[in-house]
Amino acid sequence: MVKKWKIIIDKEASNALRHAYTYIKEDSLQNAEKVRKEILSSIKMLSKDPERHARDKYRIDNDGSYRAYEVYKYRITYHVGVSEIRIIRIRHTKMNPIEY
Repeated sequence: MVKKWKIIIDKEASNALRHAYTYIKEDSLQNAEKVRKEILSSIKMLSKDPERHARDKYRIDNDGSYRAYEVYKYRITYHVGVSEIRIIRIRHTKMNPIEY
């Protein structure tokens, strides 16, 4: 049986996605919908294989449980726990990276 992790999106990440959607929507509603849909779809796929993406290179002392990937120039950072995947951050790649 394939294990499925529960996905939790932190409030900070949710707010960042909402902000990105609002920003993109100023120029194109269609593109805003496309980006949001693709990001949420990629997050949903994590529940089947959370280790599909590389370790987060900006995480200090990363034991491999922090991972990150990009969708449409947005970097999604997440933590793989025992039974859940927590989406920590969604930010545009042009923003300065934050080591944490």
